[in-house]
Amino acid sequence: MANVAKKVSWSGRDRDDDEDGRAGETTPLLNGTGPGAAGSGRQLTPSSFLRIGQLSNVDLNEDIHELETEVPRQRPNEIPHNEKLLSLKYESLDYDNSENQLFLEEERRINHAAFRTVEIKRWVICAMIGILTGLVACFIDIVVENLAGLKYRVVKDNIDKFTAKGGLSFSLLLWATLNASVVMVGSLIVAFIEPVAAGSGIPQIKCYLNGVKIPHVVRLKTLVIKVCGVILSVVGGLAVGKEGPMIHSGSVIAAGISQGRSTSLKRDFKIFEYFRRDTEKRDFVSAGAAAGVSAAFGAPVGGVLFSLEEGASFWNQFLTWRIFFASMISTFTLNSVLSVYHGNAWDLSSPGLINFGRFDSEKMGYTIQEIPIFIFMGVVGGILGALFNALNYWLTMFRIRYIHRPCLQVVEAMLVAAVTATVGFVMIYCSRDCQPIQGSSVAYPLQLFCADGEYNSMATAFFNTPEKSVVNLFHDPPGSYNPMTLGMFTLMYFFLACWTYGLTVSAGVFIPSLLIGAAWGRLFGISLSYLTKGSIWADPGKYALMGAAAQLGGIVRMTLSLTVIMMEATGNVTYGFPIMLVLMTAKIVGDYFVEGLYDMHIQLQSVPFLHWEAPVTSHSLTAREVMSTPVTCLRRIERVGTVVDILSDTSSNHNGFPVVESNPDTTQVAGLRGLILRSQLIVLLKHKVFVERANLSLVQRRLKLKDFRDAYPRFPPIQSIHVSQDERECMIDLSEFMNPSPYTVPQEASLPRVFKLFRALGLRHLVVVDNRNEVVGMVTRKDLARYRLGKEGLEELSLAQT
Repeated sequence: MANVAKKVSWSGRDRDDDEDGRAGETTPLLNGTGPGAAGSGRQLTPSSFLRIGQLSNVDLNEDIHELETEVPRQRPNEIPHNEKLLSLKYESLDYDNSENQLFLEEERRINHAAFRTVEIKRWVICAMIGILTGLVACFIDIVVENLAGLKYRVVKDNIDKFTAKGGLSFSLLLWATLNASVVMVGSLIVAFIEPVAAGSGIPQIKCYLNGVKIPHVVRLKTLVIKVCGVILSVVGGLAVGKEGPMIHSGSVIAAGISQGRSTSLKRDFKIFEYFRRDTEKRDFVSAGAAAGVSAAFGAPVGGVLFSLEEGASFWNQFLTWRIFFASMISTFTLNSVLSVYHGNAWDLSSPGLINFGRFDSEKMGYTIQEIPIFIFMGVVGGILGALFNALNYWLTMFRIRYIHRPCLQVVEAMLVAAVTATVGFVMIYCSRDCQPIQGSSVAYPLQLFCADGEYNSMATAFFNTPEKSVVNLFHDPPGSYNPMTLGMFTLMYFFLACWTYGLTVSAGVFIPSLLIGAAWGRLFGISLSYLTKGSIWADPGKYALMGAAAQLGGIVRMTLSLTVIMMEATGNVTYGFPIMLVLMTAKIVGDYFVEGLYDMHIQLQSVPFLHWEAPVTSHSLTAREVMSTPVTCLRRIERVGTVVDILSDTSSNHNGFPVVESNPDTTQVAGLRGLILRSQLIVLLKHKVFVERANLSLVQRRLKLKDFRDAYPRFPPIQSIHVSQDERECMIDLSEFMNPSPYTVPQEASLPRVFKLFRALGLRHLVVVDNRNEVVGMVTRKDLARYRLGKEGLEELSLAQT
């Protein structure tokens, strides 16, 4: 029976059977749009160490999705979900180059001048990544500014009109309707066209750079939906930011530019063919992620460190310099275009989508006595961040169980948009915090029930884009906000932002986190000012900055990169030390309770994500106990029919096959000779690279690496390749195409040692051999990722076709 892989995306699973062929319980992915099978996690016991099962790996070639036929099925109202689950649907990327004869011959033919040309192309690609990422950021910023400005002017005029003659309920209805309508469009395109574009995209890019193949994550269609979706989300008034999705956008741009073609547009520009492999693509995606951070915050160094700390699993010195170059080009492009747009072409004053403004060290310096205060703010940020993540976790579980249909997801997004507008309107209506309008930087001042020449201070926070609200909280003079205003805003916006993250819309969590922290940080500064009788050091703007850092650090748990991003965005190195202290404290306190937001959502996706180190208590496990067995091996010269049958077998749909030398006259298998991938075998069958037989007049064509690169990344499914009965009897020689020196480990190797080798080298398959060099098993990503340190010790996650 032909193997047709079922459609799976970051936000949807389809029903399937588990690895033993039994129908499991159904589980969707995050924001699930479809059900799938699940097993239950269990605590490791001595008997479970000895269980060696056969794992069924599923190939996620995207061409299969285009061939599949969907069968309508009844969706349950509630889908049970178990977090102790590891999905077999996600495959690894091939970060380890296959050094077969074709690869070595090509590398030997390339002279020094050709290598220089390849290196120049890498720099050109990085420059193009930076320019295009900067232009996309400009487009998002300009469109958001104009559309949001139009919406706020319409609503402001309506409120001013009805304040005088009564009937403000019409203004509330207008505001809620505008928000819900815009968000509905943004949610529709994400839910029904490209679900992987939901959220900020940072967890998906982290997984991709970790070596996990997330379907559609770097497609052109994903970029278009992401850009349109984030514009509509921000204009729709949701508690979101446009900065986070820039990281995903930059990564998609990098993946497309580096390949020199678009599979979505069916266009091949015949350039950059040398880079058509996972290793090169990964490095450029790292540069794209950094360029996205740089465009968002005007922080090129922070972008490089973000890519290093949060993204890239593999790093080298040359890559660092190229990524920094792409980040700097991205910032410069954004700066240049926005400066021209704002009418001051020669004043490059817009380095990022958000600029925190310049903090004056003379007016807002800090003393050594304030260090304990900053550390205390870090503790508060860690606790609030842990609370945010815990609430969002339970909300996500609720969404998985009950809101797994696209239509329900769109309705929920519209509801959140309408509620956000309603909450904002009611809080502005109830607030009596009036401030003089002279010298104010408020873009859309609402007078409401304030006296002439005054505006409602609560409207400064709610009736504005979140980016401008953050800057206002940082730089508005002391006395601009009533403590009650800040307290109520913090409370309401905290829950709104928590409810919003995880909706089926394109949106980021960076800016809402900064806004929540800036609000309670400014409130903290005002309280200190009261306690110290108005001391000059208790400036509320400074504490708003520390609160913003503490809140963001408590939610996403970044340290090094976030410190530098905050320093670059404020343009002041003076605050580097207190920001670092605040972020470290927030991370330590937050980690004591729950994981960071991104890691938590990756875990809920059941993605086989490999952390930097193996679980600390896993030394008792060996390669023999974690490997998959039995392993399907191929002989060096194998019958074509045998290869076709193995590739078509749905029960053992593996992606890597050890090649062994065997004597046809005996059943004894000799030692390991190499490793060949499913994708390579597909290309060999497609081009009929068979050994000539006496009764057939086949002409064997000499394959080149170009033939494999042309098929990358969507290798055709085995079902699309026709092999006649005569051809099945031919032989195929794998010697030239297999990797003759695959990485191997003895079966007595400990799990941490196997993990370190697998993780550091970016492997997809690690062959386990005995003392006679005979293949006894295979270690894949899932074999390592299923062991994790839980609250009660080492746990083994269940594996299922989810």
